[in-house]
Amino acid sequence: MHILFEEDGGFKAGTVLSDAGTSLQIELPSGKRIKVKASHVMLRFAEPAAGEFLQRAQADAEEIELDFLWECAPQQEFGFDALAGEYYGREPTPLESAALLLRLHGAPVYFYRKGRGRYRPAQPETLRAALAAIERRRQQQLAVEAYAEAMAGGELPDAMRTNAAQVLFAPDKNGVEYKALVRAAELAQQPPERLLLGLGAFESPRALHVARFRHEHFPRGTEFGPIEFEPSDRELPAADVVAFSIDDSTTTEIDDCLSVSPRPDGGWRVGVHIAVPALAIRHDDPLDRLARGRMSTVYAPGEKITMLPAQALAAFSLDEGRELPALSYYVDVSPDFESVRPHLSRLERIRVATNLRHDLLDDLETEAALEDPGAQLPHGDALRVLWPLAQACTRARERVRGRPELRNRTDFTFYVDGETVRIRERRRDAPLDRIVAEMMILANSGWGRLLGDHATAGIYRGQQLGRVKMTPYPQPHAGLGVEQYAWCTSPLRRYVDLVNQRQILAVLDGEPPALAANDADLFSIISAFDAKHTAYLEYQARMERFWCLRWLAQHSSTRFEAVVLREDLARLLGCPLYVRLLSAPPLEPGRRVIIDVIERDEVSITIGTRVHEVLPASASLADDGAFEAPDEVSA
Repeated sequence: MHILFEEDGGFKAGTVLSDAGTSLQIELPSGKRIKVKASHVMLRFAEPAAGEFLQRAQADAEEIELDFLWECAPQQEFGFDALAGEYYGREPTPLESAALLLRLHGAPVYFYRKGRGRYRPAQPETLRAALAAIERRRQQQLAVEAYAEAMAGGELPDAMRTNAAQVLFAPDKNGVEYKALVRAAELAQQPPERLLLGLGAFESPRALHVARFRHEHFPRGTEFGPIEFEPSDRELPAADVVAFSIDDSTTTEIDDCLSVSPRPDGGWRVGVHIAVPALAIRHDDPLDRLARGRMSTVYAPGEKITMLPAQALAAFSLDEGRELPALSYYVDVSPDFESVRPHLSRLERIRVATNLRHDLLDDLETEAALEDPGAQLPHGDALRVLWPLAQACTRARERVRGRPELRNRTDFTFYVDGETVRIRERRRDAPLDRIVAEMMILANSGWGRLLGDHATAGIYRGQQLGRVKMTPYPQPHAGLGVEQYAWCTSPLRRYVDLVNQRQILAVLDGEPPALAANDADLFSIISAFDAKHTAYLEYQARMERFWCLRWLAQHSSTRFEAVVLREDLARLLGCPLYVRLLSAPPLEPGRRVIIDVIERDEVSITIGTRVHEVLPASASLADDGAFEAPDEVSA
């Protein structure tokens, strides 16, 4: 005697060795012996053998037409053996009953299991919906396979071409396109992004990186759309100063200008003049919400996504030859530059005489030229005041810091033309850079004190125990060596500066500020800005590294000179590309080496190198201050 029984949601057949009434000892076709409860037994049969029974029953079950079986079934709950009698119109054989049981059990869309051997048919509406869903999934799978085979074969379907960024960076994992991409990547044995790049979904590796960033941070695009913007018509006093800016040639929105005016006592009055978009952009108005959504202008080589729309930038950018509103911070400087006293802050109109471009003037505006009264320089008289003033400010901050600032560090400027790049080295502490940096620190520290003295909320940057953080309260910035520091000098490109500028204007006008010190909105702005600004800086660093790899590709040689920064880390000469010296012994900072580039990948933005030669110590650079490495470097 053999039985068909249910176990773990399926069916098995075996030969009865003994029957104790409530349980049976069974031998399976494999020879294994098990104990089966009598309540789990579905059928008893004498032939065929247990090993053959299930195979034949399954084959017969496939022949049973499901729609007809569903129509034959009663609408209420039923047992399979009762339905078998109705279906066959006679007493069914054990094999026929088993076939019908397997068919019922294998069609959960048509029949719901209600117990061992018991089922209830699905309602007509439910069945139609379920069958339609099954058909949709079938069609979807056919589309998945068709798309996948096309992509693996080198053809990009139109549906993927128009939606590649969405599918790759923020996919609907239940969608046809995503499933097809995953399947195609398996077939082609390539990562999805490389597969799409090879199929032309992205024009170049650069376009792939840009699309990834924009899809995450600008999913609705970078354009502003229609904007209503009304420049301020406020009457302002005119300043009797000659104002000029110092920026790179790539800078199109000018936030800040400087001026120098002689004083009767032989000293000077130095002015820092900042563009005033806060005159027209009120807290929580539509344009403010747009700026707050972006939090900052995004800078990357050959790319800029502005925080403010072109209309606002054009209205307030301190372009040469224009008379424009400015928020001015004046200090009085003694003839020996040892005394720098705040004079006043005021809202006024200035006339911008010149926009100087330091990349065009660095070779001209040297320390020697600034110290030579006879050298012919644009705004030379003013710069000969600002240069010693900047040095005096640096010395004052260094006394507070307790250590000197690093000198002779190298910065790099990227000039991108299409898919090619030119990289220009420049000293970070070049005179014009130091002048601008010190004057901005002076103004940001002074305006931070102004807000604190008037118990007005602001957004400060503090540094204690080596950690820089943003806070709504004045805190010392140990790294800069100032008592407080609030970003205020770039309101056209940083939202924090725009917020602080509105707070300063409220103090100067004697009006209630838009934000109070305990305002939840203030903390929300700080948190959002930190997150956005960090993401933008990471993107900038990533794209700079990408363009460094492209710069390598533009050279016919694969051998380059590098300078050791620390231990096994070096930087190539001529570009800010950091590499690990995995095949070299530990070397002292400043030592020069020759490296071979053995592989580079513009998609993963990685590089493989090996040390070809360690140059003699006589070829090394002497000033270790030039070799400060970033805290984290991916190589």
